[in-house]
Amino acid sequence: MKKLLYILFIFCNFIAFGQGNVSVNNTYQKNYFQNPLDIPLVLSGTFAELRNNHFHAGLDFKTQQKDGFNVYATAEGYVSRIKISHWGYGKAVYITHPNGYTTVYAHLQKFNKRIEDYIKKQQYKKESFEIQVFPSSKELPITKNEIIALSGSTGGFVGPHLHFEIRDTKKENIINPMLFGFEVNDSKKPRINTLIGYSLDDNSYINGIAIPTKLSLVNLKNGELLAPKIKAFGKISFGINAYDQLDGAYNKNGLYNLSMFVNGEKVHEFEASSFSFAESKYINLLIDYERLGNLNQWVQKCYIEPSNKLSLYTKSFSKGYITIEDGLTYSVEIIAKDFKGNTQKVTIPIEGKKDTLLAVNTPKITPYKINHRQFNKFTNQGITVAFPKNTFYQDFYLDFEVKDSSIKVHTPIVPLGKNYTLTFNVSKYSNEEKKQLYIASINKKGKSRYESTVKKDSTFYTSTKKLGNFTLLTDVDKPKISLHNFKNEQWLTHFKTLEIKISDDKSGIKSYRGEIDGEWILLEYNVKKSVLTYDFKDKVFTTAKHELKIVVTDNVGNTNTTNATFFRKK
Repeated sequence: MKKLLYILFIFCNFIAFGQGNVSVNNTYQKNYFQNPLDIPLVLSGTFAELRNNHFHAGLDFKTQQKDGFNVYATAEGYVSRIKISHWGYGKAVYITHPNGYTTVYAHLQKFNKRIEDYIKKQQYKKESFEIQVFPSSKELPITKNEIIALSGSTGGFVGPHLHFEIRDTKKENIINPMLFGFEVNDSKKPRINTLIGYSLDDNSYINGIAIPTKLSLVNLKNGELLAPKIKAFGKISFGINAYDQLDGAYNKNGLYNLSMFVNGEKVHEFEASSFSFAESKYINLLIDYERLGNLNQWVQKCYIEPSNKLSLYTKSFSKGYITIEDGLTYSVEIIAKDFKGNTQKVTIPIEGKKDTLLAVNTPKITPYKINHRQFNKFTNQGITVAFPKNTFYQDFYLDFEVKDSSIKVHTPIVPLGKNYTLTFNVSKYSNEEKKQLYIASINKKGKSRYESTVKKDSTFYTSTKKLGNFTLLTDVDKPKISLHNFKNEQWLTHFKTLEIKISDDKSGIKSYRGEIDGEWILLEYNVKKSVLTYDFKDKVFTTAKHELKIVVTDNVGNTNTTNATFFRKK
């Protein structure tokens, strides 16, 4: 009996340990975190929403199209990380809580005074606006409901909103905040717009076609959808383009749950509950990446590609592959669901019929065959592409063309799991020409974008995850600098800020530096407005006359300097 009790004790402790932050009834703590805003919670972005090359890692709360709302700590804890960047999350603060979770608040306008004073001291010490620090647990303690910041729109070309996350502190996995009891009004059901049928091996087809097939949909009186009966054979599956809307918002948001049933039995389920940053790249296998590249349409597959390692699948019998046999009938149901349980269903009747194959997907044959399990390197007219092992998820023929100064590295319809290297032979250029030369990608609209260019003797190379068109461009122009909210030799006694406008039309701005009377000053760069801003509260002036110096450098080294004088009473 003692031995049995001991084994039972060990087993119970093992179960408790395995549950981690989950309570004994397998649910998250519903009343631990409060709302981060004191305005009605309306979402513009949901958890695990489909984004370019990643899943959305939190909730986006609307802030009525303006900055400056109080942002509250959702629970007690301490500031464990502060990150300020021109892009990405902009100004962000991370708070670690004693219950094993960390909350993240991003795109902030500014921090509260304690945090602001702390981070500015570090910025002046490092002479950098962009910064990342990790305070100790004793430096910046936080109480529940404390105002930690004001909401904003920092971090690239984003509108006003608060991005909010909950992470497992130890594992760094991101968890859907809705599981912790955050309430938003949502009475609207998801909407399924497009249904695609997929033939998944060489011996399968739908309606005699072995290529992805768009299937028509009929709206039923009960709000459900019905596809016309299809004839199919072999391994097939489906995908849908769908979105969800919440009350009070027009945004097209992501689904919480996508399930597929065959003859009443659930065979596949995706649920937006938790994922790690490391697996976020597999979104490109979850979606129909080729359709996104060609038609800019997001279709979520109801089956799992062989290399897809996502943990967001709660159930997938046979990985969502449906084997259709000749002479049998099937009923497939796909259900799109939001977090509140609102659903829309599409039913697909199937007749198993082995028939004549009418159309197949014939790949274009080129001299450049990718074996995705091996290192691949190809050279064409002095341009080299090198793909590390497992850069791609499958074998295919690479479309690699060089014409004059235009380079085509396939079409962006194939997902990549890693960066590859694109190398240019620049031996025909003089040393002076090389200084202002750089690698650029060209988008569908013909607009160029600087790609980080490493220069080594007669070769230039870039590491990229992009497929498409590239070229070499020259930038001989200096960045532009202009005084924005003041004039040279102006009295600025009552000014709160000093603003300078900067821009670079070609390779783009790499760095900037500002000085007043020879001392470095903190300039906040608003990339949307192309404006640098200095806060006069950062320094106490003891003289009236001051010399301002602004130096801006672009990505090929062209530098421009502007000097100005201003006056300010002591």
